[in-house]
Formats: sequence, C-alpha cells, structure tokens
Amino acid sequence: MEKTAFPAAPGEVASERRSIQVISRAATILRALEKHPKGLSLGEIAKLVALPRSTVQRIVDALDRENLLIASSAAHGVRLGPALLPLAAATHFEVADLMRPTLEALTRETGESVDLAVIDQDKVVFVDQVTGRYRLSAVSAVGVSFPLHCSANGKAALAAMDKAELARLRKYMALVPHTPHTIRTWEELERDIARIRAAGVALDHEENSIGICAAAIAFRTPAGELAAISIPVPSQRFAAKEEALVSLLQRQRESIRQMLER
Repeated sequence: MEKTAFPAAPGEVASERRSIQVISRAATILRALEKHPKGLSLGEIAKLVALPRSTVQRIVDALDRENLLIASSAAHGVRLGPALLPLAAATHFEVADLMRPTLEALTRETGESVDLAVIDQDKVVFVDQVTGRYRLSAVSAVGVSFPLHCSANGKAALAAMDKAELARLRKYMALVPHTPHTIRTWEELERDIARIRAAGVALDHEENSIGICAAAIAFRTPAGELAAISIPVPSQRFAAKEEALVSLLQRQRESIRQMLER
C-alpha cells in the first residue's frame, strides 16, 4: 500500500528554519573565536557577529555543554574547546596534500597568497592556503566559502563542468550580486565561461569583494573531485601583474594535468 506524502505543516517548516538558523549562528560564533584564540567576552562576540547578547548566551551555553567552547579568563569569557580537536584531526583532503608543493611554488614566484578550494554544490570551499610575503595581502581563511559565479576559483570550476552539471546548477543557483561588478545573468555568465575555457584561466575583477581581484585555474583530481587554485591580489597590484599571473597559471594548469595523468 502506497503512503501518501503530506506537505509539512507551517509550524514544522518554521521550526526547521529556526534550527538551521541556530546552526548557522553557532558556526559564525565559532569562526569569530577562531580569530581570537585567547577568547572573547559575550559582549565582544555579540558585536562581532551582530546578534543580541541573549542569543549569543544561549548558543554559547549549548556549545559549552558539548565542550566545543570552554571558559577562558574572566576578561575574555570563552574560547574554542577541546572537542574541536578530534573533529579537525578527522578532516582530511587528499587534494591538499597533493597540491601543497604547487601552492608553495606559486607563492614563491608571485609573492602573493595562493589558495586551494574544492567545489561543494554551488560554492567553493577553501581547504588550504599559503600566505604571500606582502604586508598588504588578500587572505581567506580555510573553511570559508565563496559563490561560484563571482569568484575566480568558482568561475574556473564552472568552466570545467560539463553541460549536464551546468544545467543542474542553473536550476537552483542564484546569481546574487556581491559588488557592482558581479555577473547577474546566466547569459553573461555563460559568455564568461566560454572565455575561460578558451584561455584556461578565470579572472575576478572585484566581482566578489571590492579591492580584491584574482586569477584561477580548475582541475579534476584522480577521484573526480573538482578543485581550483587561485591567486587573489589587492586591486592596486593586480593590473600590473594580471598578464604574468595568467601566463603562469596557464603553464601550471598543464603541469598539473601531466602530474595527475601519471
């Protein structure tokens, strides 16, 4: 006998949305504390994540019960807890091990920070970075994600996808504007993808963040995972370096292809 599927009641939908919102807020608090290893007070956290102190208190209490946060000094409230250590130890990306020498070589040659990201549905997630030597650098933390349509690594990944993959994305991926330079239509994005395929390198001219440009290449690992290497550069340096970065990444793309085919 077939079971009839009934739509969720409005109360159930609202409850699910609240649960998802709490998880998102908890992740935001953990990331804020990542940047302050000595700890933060509840008031400092509330200011950083733009949430009411009472909301922060409830989430912090829940994370503390799971040892994801622990008490710090009286002046600094809470800091990241020991329960995060086994979670971090269990996180492993083979592509990061494989590409680490490439990231280091690109950083030595350009002086810029170099990122490695993997594709997760409609976003790229940073899994490794080698920081450049300039005092003014574009740095993205490991674990942070960018949209595909307005980042160099994301657009490089789109250009590496086949028609079926792009068709699936087109059904649900919103082209949300992040700056005045963000691509806003699929027609424009498809023209950019065609240019990327011809050049082998994707560019981001302040499409995700004002003041930051980037160049990127994408490739598939032996396991079929889609990954991208990007070189983000402050806009004031990018124009003078763009041609050299494109040429360097074109050569590196071929080197990666040959390495992965061995």
